[in-house]
Amino acid sequence: LLHMKYFPIDKSLFVSNRNNFLDRMTSKSVAFFNSNDLYPVSADTTLPFEQHRDIFYLSGINQEESVLLLLKKGNNNEIQEILFLKKPNEILTHWEGEKLDKEKAYLISGIKTVYWLEDLEKVTDQIISSVENIYLNSNEHYRAKVVVETREARFNKWIQKKYPTKNNKRSNPILQQLRAVKDPIEIELIKKACMITEKGFRRVLDFVKPGVWEYEIEAEFSHEFLKNRSRKFAYQPIIASGNNSNILHYIENNKQCKEGDIILIDVGAEYANYSSDMTRTIPVSGRYTQRQKQVYSSVLHVKREATNLLKPGVLWKDHHTEVGKIMTFELLKLGLLDRSDVQNQTKLNPAFKKYFTHGTSHHLGLDTHDYGDVTLPIQANNVFTVEPGIYIKEEGFGIRLEDDVIVQKSGNPINLMKSIPIEIEEIESLMDLK
Repeated sequence: LLHMKYFPIDKSLFVSNRNNFLDRMTSKSVAFFNSNDLYPVSADTTLPFEQHRDIFYLSGINQEESVLLLLKKGNNNEIQEILFLKKPNEILTHWEGEKLDKEKAYLISGIKTVYWLEDLEKVTDQIISSVENIYLNSNEHYRAKVVVETREARFNKWIQKKYPTKNNKRSNPILQQLRAVKDPIEIELIKKACMITEKGFRRVLDFVKPGVWEYEIEAEFSHEFLKNRSRKFAYQPIIASGNNSNILHYIENNKQCKEGDIILIDVGAEYANYSSDMTRTIPVSGRYTQRQKQVYSSVLHVKREATNLLKPGVLWKDHHTEVGKIMTFELLKLGLLDRSDVQNQTKLNPAFKKYFTHGTSHHLGLDTHDYGDVTLPIQANNVFTVEPGIYIKEEGFGIRLEDDVIVQKSGNPINLMKSIPIEIEEIESLMDLK
């Protein structure tokens, strides 16, 4: 359907997402969700369009200038769902290609009532008299840093000014809970993103040798992703060789890879707006040194243990504390910490933090750092990354390993990346085949 590289998603996903949201709305309420802007760069240039994940989650609509309205009057029989889209015309189609018509919008979203955007004000006016509450959506993610005024923020200002007597409620807390628990269809889409990432990684294992440049490795991933219907990297790719591997968000990717060094590769493909997030650390020469192997084995051990500690009912911050204890033991074994470091540690400043400087896990889904209220206990069908690392500035390298996993009702999480090579022997033998 239209300008998407991905295959159509079963609209039942969006229907059930809307039903779940409507269930949690109080009656006599209306909720609005907006597309993102096309963000200007300079002159007439804009950034590539990225759909706002919330309207996508609730409708599957991947087009700019779209608005979703959800109305809940009284009991559940009195529900209305309306999409507002920009009206296609011949000139627009000639310049930009086909835009959604009402029939296509229904096929994607399952929403029968579709108006053109020019009717938004008129239709809203008719509806608003029957409600007491307006649900406004805003970005309340714990990592959000929003400095630009979004289309959503402008819309919220406009609607509050227009209907000042209505009670305002927040959509985000509902979405934080809903989006964190993945539907089977969503899990398939994340799996697909992971599979594309694997293809890229296997291609890279075959390509890397002393003398290649970090950006050449990035290009290999890029080629493989695009070829497999991924629009792009799910986030800025990190290809960090040698000492760059100690920089957590190293994105320059402009150094030459030297014999004897390792390359930390933190890369994920997106598929249908769903993210994958993988980290592997490989040797430039195809062989790890003894020391690199020791540190690698420790990180891999911590990752395994950390994965199996992700269970329903566990608190996110307690999980990280537990992982810290396992990491501390490994750092002692590696001679990076000694007994006195551990004896002198405080709760705020644990000894392991010197070498393992970031969190263990984050939610993953439509956003790479996905929605999920991290103060609530972990639930079945949460999708998490697991990504411990050990960064040793004085030895000139860092190692991180990361997979994406689904928390299960009982038993250990399912690793969506279990077929992506991670064992020392497998990586060495795949690099050796060249």
